[in-house]
Amino acid sequence: MPQHIPAVSRRTLAKAAAATGLAALFGARATTARAADGLGPRTFDVSVASAALGASAPVRLILPSSFTAQPTRTYPVLYLLHGAHDDYTSWTRETDIVAFTEGRELIVAMPDAGPTGIPTHWRSGPDYETFQLTEVPALLARDYRANGVRVVAGVSTGGYGAMAHAARHPGVFTAAASYSGILDTTAPAVPSLMNAIVTRENLAADSLWGNPVLNLLTWLDFNPRSRAAGLRGTALYVSSGSGLAGGIGDWLPEALESALWPSAHSFTDTLARLGITATTHFYSGGGHSWEYWKQEFVTSWPMLAGALGVPE
Repeated sequence: MPQHIPAVSRRTLAKAAAATGLAALFGARATTARAADGLGPRTFDVSVASAALGASAPVRLILPSSFTAQPTRTYPVLYLLHGAHDDYTSWTRETDIVAFTEGRELIVAMPDAGPTGIPTHWRSGPDYETFQLTEVPALLARDYRANGVRVVAGVSTGGYGAMAHAARHPGVFTAAASYSGILDTTAPAVPSLMNAIVTRENLAADSLWGNPVLNLLTWLDFNPRSRAAGLRGTALYVSSGSGLAGGIGDWLPEALESALWPSAHSFTDTLARLGITATTHFYSGGGHSWEYWKQEFVTSWPMLAGALGVPE
């Protein structure tokens, strides 16, 4: 059950929005994608020729331990989405996901979402939504015996992607988990945060979904909170920290976590009004970093495993 934490003040939100304008807060520094096909006994990078992106894009795969020995077996897929200013290698770089999934009979797919980590259909640019929801699954079904059972989890902008994908495409995923995700893109200060992510990559601010006022309908169409009714029947996990409301340490990641705190509550409040059940973990303090996301993934794993049909 969520804990009651005092609301974050508008002044704190303003400070967080200004801090994010420095663009130092949205995830770790991006790493260069490796071109190698084989990175270990079970881990591979695959380049996908994408019509939706107009270019090839990578996806990192972790195959099940039995993949070679059982050539007719099919497998469910866990999709893991990265955050902003990072890339598809982040989950294997920052977590022990390879060791964690050893012996669990599933495929792990980590598709790229571009430098902003916002896996959506851009108004002026690529269509990462189609890449992740249509083109990558087609590859997995054709070449890696994916069986159609899918769950999705993500951090930060990847947390946005997890909930947006599941809400906009009901029934595609049996479960979705967001760790410090951007879950109400029209909440106070959040459009500024989104624009900060975009402009850090030298992209035009309105190239995402257009102007947040003039193109409000588009922003709402891609907003997980606005599309929350589509999540009915999907197992859900949402976690977020209050950041500056109770945390200590490096104030920059805490400032960003504070800025996203009202957005997460707005989203889960909407789920509650719609009668849609979600497992939530709202905690005092915390920062926008893998230090917290790794534990949140472990906490959410029983739900994800149940939806995948694999052992915890």
